[in-house]
Amino acid sequence: MSCRADPLQSAIVPLPESFASGLRHAGWLAGLPALALTWASATLYAAPRIADRIEAAGAPVAAGTDTGTGEPWLRLEARGRDLLAAGEAPDAAARAAALTRLAALEGPRRIVSEVGLVETAAPFEWTARRTGPDRVTLEGSRPAEIGRRALEARVTGALGPGTALDDTARAARGAPPDFPSAAAFLAARLSGLAKGGRASLSDTVLSLSGEAVDVPAYEALRAALSDPPEGFSVGRIEILPPLVPHYRFAVEKTARGVALDGFAPSAPDLEAARRAATEAAAGGAVDDRLLLGRGLDPAIDPKSLIAFAFRLADLIQTGHVAFADGAVSVTGDAIDGQAIPDAEALMRDARPAGVKAGPVALTARPLSPYRVTLRRTADAVTLTGHVPDARTRERVLDALKPRLFREPVIDRTRLAEGAPPDLGEALVAAVPLVTDLAAGEVAVSDRALTLTGESLYRESAARAPDRLAAALPPGWTGRASVSARQPAERRDPETCRAEVAAILARASLRFPAGSTVLAPAFYPTLDALAALARACPSLRLAVSGPADPAKASPTPPPPPAPAPAAEPARVASAAKPEMPDKPAATSGKPAATHDKPAMTPDTPAAGTGSAGKAVAGKAAPAKTDAAKTDAAKTEPSRKDAARADAGGRGKAAKKPAEAVEAPPEDLARLRAQAVVEYLLQAGARPDQVSAGPDGPAGPVAFALLP
Repeated sequence: MSCRADPLQSAIVPLPESFASGLRHAGWLAGLPALALTWASATLYAAPRIADRIEAAGAPVAAGTDTGTGEPWLRLEARGRDLLAAGEAPDAAARAAALTRLAALEGPRRIVSEVGLVETAAPFEWTARRTGPDRVTLEGSRPAEIGRRALEARVTGALGPGTALDDTARAARGAPPDFPSAAAFLAARLSGLAKGGRASLSDTVLSLSGEAVDVPAYEALRAALSDPPEGFSVGRIEILPPLVPHYRFAVEKTARGVALDGFAPSAPDLEAARRAATEAAAGGAVDDRLLLGRGLDPAIDPKSLIAFAFRLADLIQTGHVAFADGAVSVTGDAIDGQAIPDAEALMRDARPAGVKAGPVALTARPLSPYRVTLRRTADAVTLTGHVPDARTRERVLDALKPRLFREPVIDRTRLAEGAPPDLGEALVAAVPLVTDLAAGEVAVSDRALTLTGESLYRESAARAPDRLAAALPPGWTGRASVSARQPAERRDPETCRAEVAAILARASLRFPAGSTVLAPAFYPTLDALAALARACPSLRLAVSGPADPAKASPTPPPPPAPAPAAEPARVASAAKPEMPDKPAATSGKPAATHDKPAMTPDTPAAGTGSAGKAVAGKAAPAKTDAAKTDAAKTEPSRKDAARADAGGRGKAAKKPAEAVEAPPEDLARLRAQAVVEYLLQAGARPDQVSAGPDGPAGPVAFALLP
């Protein structure tokens, strides 16, 4: 009987020996999942229960460390089967006692001590740092007399609900009074700062740094820092403006003034924009809606952008200059027809780097009202607005300059049609009114003129309305509002005289030869005298102008060379017009006649003044004139060679030098009048300063009058 093989047995193929060996060696790995499951169960279930049991065992020890704050100073935390002890013990004995009690517990495997001692912190520093949107870390020192949880409650309440605290501050002595209020104040400010913001206290000085989360938060921070808690001061503040998604800057001009809108990247840029707006408003209102915000392209200089925007704004009566999306545009009514090509030229040639050119949409309309302003300050007199033509401008400037000593005249007017026909006459009439003010302006709007400012004297201020009414051309209306500037102080007469003597002892005011123009060196002394005159009502000064030094007598000339016969007759005739009856000796011509009547010996002479001196000069003896004529003829002959070397002026040198360069004979009196006029303009009263007798050569002389 034959046996048949089992089909299953015949189907089984024995495994290769190498594979079977691998399975035998890796067989222990099959138990790893079960082992991991057992470990996880123990960790997740048993370990917390062990930790809770260890902490519960140490709780009575921690509770026994209360020092009167309502909270124990000892803090315990189980880490596995270890017990971590932290906190600040009031002294070494208290720390040792607590650690001894913990060491006696049966549950913990070991006690890890991080217990410190309460010390005095100097300076006392505490910091709150934002480490995330809803997380704040406390560092530094906290008052030992305040419980940790009590302080954390104050801080969390100021930060807002939902904020987690990581409190690593250590208890210390030396905290300033009312520390919790300062900590809560700083925490409230920290809520307006983004991640990385820092609020700190050093004794009684509060500091903040970081980036504001948005514009309202930035403005709230600035407002809050102006009112710190009582007993504390604000120290270093480094708060960056928020980053705005759409940076813009705009200047709007209206009939009322100037409005600012948009952003500035820093506080100095904000102030620069405000100053420019105040100047552009020219006394009008400034509506400041500008905020601090970052977002301007770093390639664009913010101050250059602001200055460029206001240059464009100067060319419009009403309208907008706006920067947005990297481009500047200007729209509105131009100040005049020339302003449109001026704006286009600025946009084409003067844009700051990185700024794109936007549209220039300006319309030229007749000026209504037609305005021009004369403004006087301590530094200058400025003319702004419009005038109809260059001739009117020159008339006003010519009227201003002789009435000013040091102040420059700044002309910022532009030409435009539409002015009243007698505008130039009104402005010239207003010049004395504005130059007599200490500070102020004359503002013209069509045919209405307004005088405002401050006068040095009450009487002058009171007369201003009457002077204005008398100066205006027919058909004009005027309004004057001038106040009086009173002297800042009054001094007794003896002090005044002593101070005047001290000022004059240091002064040496000398005019250039032949000149009546005050030198710059005069101004400090004269300003000091005028200021003293304002404070000393009884002070009286007499000013004596000096004469020029007499010229040194020249070396006796050699005998004169023979001259043509006609020359002596011509010179003599010119030198002595008062004696026409004397014949010309060798001219061969009849004596010259003159249109003016000849001076005779019985002509009356003036008693005093320049007129009298002039007459006396013409009545000099003929012998003296002849001597002067001979000297005048001889002197050029000796200097012809030198003058020819210097420029070939020998022919011109034949004229007597004295006839060309002689100063006015009343030079001393003119110099005294120049000094007196300056003192009056600088604030001295007319009854305090007068011209005295002419002085000799040298410096200006001052005399104190009783």
